[in-house]
Amino acid sequence: MVRARIVGVLSAGMALLALGLDARPASAQTKIAVVDTQRAIMETEDGIRAQATLKKLFDSRQRELDKKQDELQKERADIEKQQGVLSKGALSKRIEKWQRDMIQLQTVFVEYNKELQKKQSELTQPIFQKAMGIIRRLATQDAYDVVVDKQAVPYVRSDLDLTDRVIVQYNQGGGAAAPAAGGAKAPAGGVPKLQGPAPVGVPSPIKPPAIKP
Repeated sequence: MVRARIVGVLSAGMALLALGLDARPASAQTKIAVVDTQRAIMETEDGIRAQATLKKLFDSRQRELDKKQDELQKERADIEKQQGVLSKGALSKRIEKWQRDMIQLQTVFVEYNKELQKKQSELTQPIFQKAMGIIRRLATQDAYDVVVDKQAVPYVRSDLDLTDRVIVQYNQGGGAAAPAAGGAKAPAGGVPKLQGPAPVGVPSPIKPPAIKP
């Protein structure tokens, strides 16, 4: 199954910078809106396609790891069966090879997860930048002083939630990359993650061959 979490929150000060809006005088009432950044990214057409790409890559890598694990388990069982037949030297060589293969499996596991994280970042960043461009435009259009992530507040009126409007405009081709200077910036914790797959993993540890004395 896939899972996702929101990384970081747009603070009020950061939102002002991200949206490139001038602060109102102290006497003026601050107008605030919210956006569910995670959903705004995931539910765009690009976000949905990106999630499908990630899942396809995840499933492929997981199958490879599962196959390697099954082979190691079978090899372990065979070593245990043959220990009464093989010479000490031959048995030792098979065990050493099994251990090397096990270390290699763990290395591949780490590499696959790094690959998934890198791919997710590559897919997310352009969507995030386009979504932030739309948020900036909506904020300017409707005279909002601050736009914060919806997860930062316990309650907000539905009419102050811009998420659906962001998704609609994005899918209609309204997404444009935010300006490099004074444009949208990622939250302090980084760009929100797509509804990507959980890290690939070996389902259970593989025990070394049980060698009789």
